[in-house]
This record gives sequence, structure tokens and C-alpha cells, in this order.
Amino acid sequence: MTVSKIFAAVSGIAILVGATWSVSGGNAQATSKAQGAPEQTTVQTSEVAATTAPQPKPQPKPESVQPGPSTPEVQLAAPVARGPVTHLPLPRYVSLKGGKGNARRGPSLSHRIDWVFTHPGMPLRVTAEFGHWRRVEDSEGQGGWIHYTLLSGVRHVIVTQDMVDLHARPDEKAEVTAKAQMGAIARLGACNHDWCEIEGGGADGWLRKAALWGVDPDETRD
Repeated sequence: MTVSKIFAAVSGIAILVGATWSVSGGNAQATSKAQGAPEQTTVQTSEVAATTAPQPKPQPKPESVQPGPSTPEVQLAAPVARGPVTHLPLPRYVSLKGGKGNARRGPSLSHRIDWVFTHPGMPLRVTAEFGHWRRVEDSEGQGGWIHYTLLSGVRHVIVTQDMVDLHARPDEKAEVTAKAQMGAIARLGACNHDWCEIEGGGADGWLRKAALWGVDPDETRD
């Protein structure tokens, strides 16, 4: 079978045949007290005779009791951390809205710029909130504080493996619709526990989550 479509990322450019996506700023990473035998009581008279107390009759051995089925432990889900401003889950994924986003050392314009994101749709992970600012990082852990107006809730992902097959269905045996190079950025579609559908430049296909950054391992989407 000949695969004619390729998601590509070469020298900072992610390309799908028929469409061009640019990428820059690094790849868009719990005694018993011994009860001895009953003491034997000896009754002594003031004279000589001593009589041992009668021995207790042997008691029948209690039948062994088989333990019942153990009660399964109840696993409580860990509470989801939420941002103090938006009350949305932390961490969470967003994307860069425009063509440029300055990531600063602190949540204000007076802080120096540590990183610049330059690709629209670049997936980013929000790890903290303060006022109108969000602390974000890319797949390599680079980032800083960025103004919320520069971020979008539209989800994108970045391919983390080279020349991986995209399939028509979430099945390794399904038809291959395209190939993706490491660094290619695509819009995120539906996801089950193991696969996600991605799209870009008019082509789409299903790819295993293990080859993507920008989606949680246990996340599902319709």
C-alpha cells in the first residue's frame, strides 16, 4: 500500500502534504495474658489430708470456623486540584491562540520574558493560575507565565515519535491514512483509552496516545 500523505516536522516546520504547519520554540514533554492451665486447687486440712480438686471435664474442641470472604477495600479517587481563578482542573491542556506568546518569569508585564512561543495551536499545559495569568509549559518543560488572552481551549497535540502510522480506525490492522513525523502538530479529536484521532491540513487518522503529547493517558473525548 502506498501512503501518500505525511505529517512532517523538518527544521522547525510541520508539514502535511497539501498543508504547512510551522513549529518553533522547541518541540510542541500508603499478651494475651497467658492463661495457663487452670491452677489446680489443693485443699489442705489442718491435720494431714490433702485432696486434689477434681479435674475439669475435657471440653469438646470448637469446630474450626472458616473465615468469610474479605471485604474489598474501597478505593477513593484522589480529589482533582482546581485553579483558584477559573476553578478548572490543574494541570490541564490548552493551546496557543495566536502566532506569538511571551512566557514571563512571573505573572506580570514587569517580569522578564524567558520564552517565546511562535506557533498557533501549539499545545501547552497549564500548571498554575494567578489573576489574568497562567503558568504554562510545553512538551519539553519550557515556559513561564503567559496572559490568559493568548491561550485557547481548542486542543492540539504534538507527535512525539517519528514516522508513525495514522489509521482509519483505532486499530493497528486498519488502513493507514497518513504518516506523521516527530514534531508535527495536529488538532485533537475523539479519544478512547488508547487511541486519539488527529487532524490537520485536510487529512486525519487515529494514532496511539503513546505517540502524542497534549492529552492525558486516561483521558477520553467524544
